Amino acid sequence: MKIFQKLLLASSFFASLQMQAREIQVKSPNGQIAVTLSDDAGLLNYQVNLDQYTFILPSRLGLKMDLGDYTDQLALTEEYQVKKVTDHYELQTIKCSRVDYEANELTATCTQHGNKVFDIVFRVSNRDVAYCYRVYPQGEKNSGVITSEASSFKFPSNTTTFLCPQAEPMHGFAGTSPSYETSYTMDDQLGKNGWGQGYTFPCLFREGNAGWVLVSETGVDANYVGSRLMGHKDGTYSIGFPQAAEMNGQGSTSVAIALPGSTPWRTLTLGKTLAPIVETTVPYDLVQPKYEASQPYIYGAGTWSWIIQMDGYTRYDEQKRYIDFAAAMGYKSVLIDALWDTQIGRDKIAELARYGAAKGVGIYLWYNSNGAWNYAPQGPRGIMNNTIARKKEMKWMHQIGIRGIKVDFFGGDKQPMMKLYEDILSDANDYGLMVIFHGCTLPRGWERMYPNYVASEAVLASENLHFGQGACDAEAFNACIHPFIRNTVGSMDFGGSTLNKHYSRDNQKGTTRRTSDVYALATAVLFQSSVQHFAMAPNNLEDAPAWAIDFMKKVPTTWDEVRFIDGYPGKYVILARRHGNTWYIAGVNANKTPVRLTLHLPMLQAGQATLYADKWTKKVTDILSENLGNVSQVKVGKKGTLTIEMKQNCGFVLVQ
Repeated sequence: MKIFQKLLLASSFFASLQMQAREIQVKSPNGQIAVTLSDDAGLLNYQVNLDQYTFILPSRLGLKMDLGDYTDQLALTEEYQVKKVTDHYELQTIKCSRVDYEANELTATCTQHGNKVFDIVFRVSNRDVAYCYRVYPQGEKNSGVITSEASSFKFPSNTTTFLCPQAEPMHGFAGTSPSYETSYTMDDQLGKNGWGQGYTFPCLFREGNAGWVLVSETGVDANYVGSRLMGHKDGTYSIGFPQAAEMNGQGSTSVAIALPGSTPWRTLTLGKTLAPIVETTVPYDLVQPKYEASQPYIYGAGTWSWIIQMDGYTRYDEQKRYIDFAAAMGYKSVLIDALWDTQIGRDKIAELARYGAAKGVGIYLWYNSNGAWNYAPQGPRGIMNNTIARKKEMKWMHQIGIRGIKVDFFGGDKQPMMKLYEDILSDANDYGLMVIFHGCTLPRGWERMYPNYVASEAVLASENLHFGQGACDAEAFNACIHPFIRNTVGSMDFGGSTLNKHYSRDNQKGTTRRTSDVYALATAVLFQSSVQHFAMAPNNLEDAPAWAIDFMKKVPTTWDEVRFIDGYPGKYVILARRHGNTWYIAGVNANKTPVRLTLHLPMLQAGQATLYADKWTKKVTDILSENLGNVSQVKVGKKGTLTIEMKQNCGFVLVQ
């Protein structure tokens, strides 16, 4: 009898738990996206639907801390609030210069054993879902350590993936990995985990014919770590913290956080087509500037010798020649790369800065971030990682009129490394310097958070075109990936658009470009960064087509609007970007077969437009020898229609 009573009580207890399970829903302003939050059986889960289709299956939420395990025995309280959030901001450094943001925000309080542990906050706009945790103090403990997150994303079984594997720490060149510089896999099967270390953000998923989801994060600063996505066999992808060996083993993989405190935002962009992915501004919508710009910053195109000529030509006479070249192109800057400290010297750098200023050309200087987190030998070293040395150096740069810095060879995503990024940016702003990062992590809303931040590499960029023919052979393939994934969430310092046939000083030897001149023009539009140091060379004034040089003199680097037109990751891409009242429609093709499309471009007016296109006189066997590319005037139809054709490794640009 007693055993029966105990079973009955236990059954009643669990039934009570089931009855008490709470479900809360928040929808996008247009009602098409719905997020459902629940605490069934003590587990906190969320689900995301777009027009009745479940894009994210019930997925876990929660945190593990030194203060407690907040991943189970959780309950939602009646204390929740849904409110409308609006914002307007203007930024020259992102894909869209003026943004009007609108979302509905749900804040729900979660308890464990009756104690408040955190609020879960969801923001739902018409194309994006984002969430973060706001963690409560526990008693007198007003700080804590987050050791992991249960945060996850579970996808339907028909999903395929477009992902970039995370590299193992302390590998690659001079132990500089992970630096977000590995090759993507296209349309891969669900449930893998990269090379065993997960995947770098952003991560793109295709859910059969239903649509697309882009997963990333934003708002990461000195108060957190940069995360990655860990794959599991059941189709779940969970948040992973940094690897222990990053930074050469220095620092914890956990997060020390003051309480109350908030985590960064986990973001999902959803769409039936790729348009919401390409056009999203969610990395910037969810953050605020951390300080004011110390001065108006100057954006625009620039040149750099290193991509064609490497370390040996970081010398005074050659950099002076590149300043002259930049002036002839009407460009704003020259990037002087590694080893300038020993091969040019500070006195001569000051002389180059004066020479450039007289011609309206500013100078960016390269620095090694090291440090003790890898073995990269290039100098200047031991400056950007040291607060005292860094400020002294920046004061000198400010005095001689240096415009900005490019800092390279970082050591991972641990919290101390995120603090170094923030410290460099903040100090640089004090001295009026703009900042580009290379060999680095993904930017996570930094264009808005840090007004002097320009761009990051965080991609398999143009240097690889110099290092190996394989990268040249795959150049168009990669160009058809980045506008859909990497460049959707942050400015990308790629350093491309070369008009050389070969990556060498004499343009006669070295790796060979497989893409057309028109392709080079198109990627100047497709790849977004407010400062673009193009891979062009002074010899291009003599050996490149005049129409190509004319285009590269005029192409903008800041944009007011972007629209997805057509394409598929790894196959082909066509985007439209607006600068002022002028539209640039650009496309490239990586398919072995030509792509012929009738484009519908409602942003254009019926009438004449300028078309840069590839032309051939016979069967194409060698693009560089047989492609004659040209510029012509074409007629756009009344409904904004135009038929275009792109062969493999080629492209087009339409300007009106």
